[in-house]
Amino acid sequence: MSKKSIKTKQKILDAATELFLEKGVDRVGVREIAAKADINLSLMNYYFQTKENLFETIFDILVKDKAEQLRLILESDLSIEDKIRDYVNSYIDILIDKPVLVSFVMSIVHRNPDKIKTMGSILALYNSEKFCNHINAEAQAGRVRSINPEQLYVSIISLILFPFGIKELISDRNKFSPQEYADFMVTRKNHIIDMVLSYIRV
Repeated sequence: MSKKSIKTKQKILDAATELFLEKGVDRVGVREIAAKADINLSLMNYYFQTKENLFETIFDILVKDKAEQLRLILESDLSIEDKIRDYVNSYIDILIDKPVLVSFVMSIVHRNPDKIKTMGSILALYNSEKFCNHINAEAQAGRVRSINPEQLYVSIISLILFPFGIKELISDRNKFSPQEYADFMVTRKNHIIDMVLSYIRV
């Protein structure tokens, strides 16, 4: 692909990402994306064919590497406590750096629930099997409480994600600047870790 083609494709991706986040995927048309990218509609169709292809490309760019990073933590040989610490710390760091991930993941879930079952990025992001097996093994060995591991996994994700979903409410209530909100979420890491580890310990 030529440098000009790469530049044009990136302009489309940047314009679409901004519009999708501002208005929601379903309220943005291909003509609007082309206009914002300052290209003609035929180029838009040439590179991506459909808005769905464009959306999925953006989603993979934003999510794929981050999801893989989190998956590797869950599938590592770390102790269950270190695994929880690393997972919470890494997930929150990712979302502080890329808060748009929450909006994009929820867009996929709400727009096409069946689609998420076949998307590698989503499957890597919601990847609890080895973590749940690890929790069960630790419980059988008497090192953690006997708990429903899937419930625990969902609770950890919820504790991480929900404050990003209501970021504006938290910021308004506490009069946070963007940096103060980020600092609040950094502090939240230890809050979540302490809460989860206190819950699972025998």
